[in-house]
Amino acid sequence: MPTPGPAVEIQQDEILTGEAVALDVQPVGYFLRAVGVLIDMVAGVALFLLLAAAASWAAGRNVLGGDLTSVFTIVVLVLVTVVIPTAVETATRGRSLGKLVIGARIVRTDGGAAGFRQAFIRALVGVFELWFTLGAVAGIVGAFTPRAERLGDLLAGTYSERTRTPKLPPEPPGVPPVLAGWAAVADVGRLPDRLARRIAQFVRQARDLEPAARTRTAMSLAAETRTFVAPVPAVDPETFLLGVVAVRRERELRALRGEDERAAALTAGVDVAPRGFPVR
Repeated sequence: MPTPGPAVEIQQDEILTGEAVALDVQPVGYFLRAVGVLIDMVAGVALFLLLAAAASWAAGRNVLGGDLTSVFTIVVLVLVTVVIPTAVETATRGRSLGKLVIGARIVRTDGGAAGFRQAFIRALVGVFELWFTLGAVAGIVGAFTPRAERLGDLLAGTYSERTRTPKLPPEPPGVPPVLAGWAAVADVGRLPDRLARRIAQFVRQARDLEPAARTRTAMSLAAETRTFVAPVPAVDPETFLLGVVAVRRERELRALRGEDERAAALTAGVDVAPRGFPVR
């Protein structure tokens, strides 16, 4: 009897692909999404008024009769509330004017792009929860759903995903040239993780500190670090800290790559021994 595999725990902000891979996603927050919906509704009202003005002009010139004017009004309402939102979201893969402004798009709950069916269900339900109730139903439902989903999202199986992600932090500096020789023989393995995190944080934020505070912090951290590093190079405190962070990062990265290589070799059925020991 085969042994069942480990259970996969899916967090609130994760989706599970068909290959059972959990992907981290960033749903749009409640208030930001409300802004996007408000922009779409204002755009819809503006479009309706524009078309209504065109109908009034046509009625004034006897282009449309009384019965045709009523029919034209109903057609405009259907266009503004259902047809145009469905067409826009289908053509743009879940985008609209409001979503473009807030940096979002509508996607399926499995992470795939939304299509015509999802857009049509959302627009049709939106007639009730957005237009007939002025967004009250959408606001109440969104406040009690994990990803600020409105009723149309729940029925269509969609949610609003963030498309604007924060910028990646700048690449950390390498070993200063003056410490190139020292980095080859430096022992930084005894450095406590808590102190290492403080040093790394200082290196990232050093440029934003005032010169006096920058110098004072570098001297304090360097005094703590010298106890755990050997040999101690004869450089200024900030250069010393830059070298320690760079050496520690490079060695940890090398260790992680080594673990990946050994795991890949074991998966391929190749015997792998720790460095320095022959494979028997």
